[in-house]
Amino acid sequence: MAELGLNEHHQNEVINYMRFARSKRGLRFKTVDSCFQDLKESRLVEETFTADEVSEVLSGLQAVSTARQSELINTAHTNGLLLRQLFSQAEKWYLKLQTDISELENRELLEQVAEFEKAEFTSSSKKPIIETMKPKLAPLNEGGSTELLNKEIFRLQEENEKLKSRLKTIEMQATHALDEKSKLERALQDLHLDQGNQKDFIKAQDLNDLENTVAALKSEFQKTLNDKTENQKSLEENLVTAKHDLLRVQEQLSMAEKELEKKFQQTAAYQNMKEILTKKNDQIKDLRRRLAKYEPED
Repeated sequence: MAELGLNEHHQNEVINYMRFARSKRGLRFKTVDSCFQDLKESRLVEETFTADEVSEVLSGLQAVSTARQSELINTAHTNGLLLRQLFSQAEKWYLKLQTDISELENRELLEQVAEFEKAEFTSSSKKPIIETMKPKLAPLNEGGSTELLNKEIFRLQEENEKLKSRLKTIEMQATHALDEKSKLERALQDLHLDQGNQKDFIKAQDLNDLENTVAALKSEFQKTLNDKTENQKSLEENLVTAKHDLLRVQEQLSMAEKELEKKFQQTAAYQNMKEILTKKNDQIKDLRRRLAKYEPED
């Protein structure tokens, strides 16, 4: 089967348009054939004709052929409507399509399309035609800024979820760092206690070595503690930044919701519903006033 180098959806759209154009073309051929057949049956009933009669017959055929010009114009307008649909959908997503008019006279591509049409409709005539749902074009009056605003809201919601996950991770890291700090402090206290208890049992020559070891441990512990403190400060700063980002995103979401509500209130459907409710309230008030005239006073 011949292919056009398109995906399945676009190729089906091309087939639908070619089926439409093929039916229109066949109808026009039948119209021209019927004109010649009517001419044969109504005018060509004699064996010989004068030059004036032949000229009159040819003038009639010329008039009929000229009338077919409107059908060619209509075909061009139909193609214009097809391009308008495609460009309208592209403009909805702020795309700019380009066409190469010179390719319309490319003999190789024209033959490829002809082979595709022949293969498609020859094979389709041998198998049952499956009706497909014809999708309707999305209305353009609901696109544009509203579509972009919805996408921006969706993006902000995703960013909000990511910030929440990041905030939770930072909180867990900060808690872990605090636990490590507490463990190190307890270990230092235990080391001091052990040092005090063992001073009575060690020899004088070993005391200097033990003090040096303790000093080294203190230095290493202080360095570790400083690193943990810096990490804690960094985590706290990241936590504050994440909270600010979360508040900013929530504010943007609130502004987006207000903008959507404002746009909805400006729509014709909202205005019509508001006008209907106002009229109904006026009618109810009028009915109550009328009913009060007939109710007895207490």
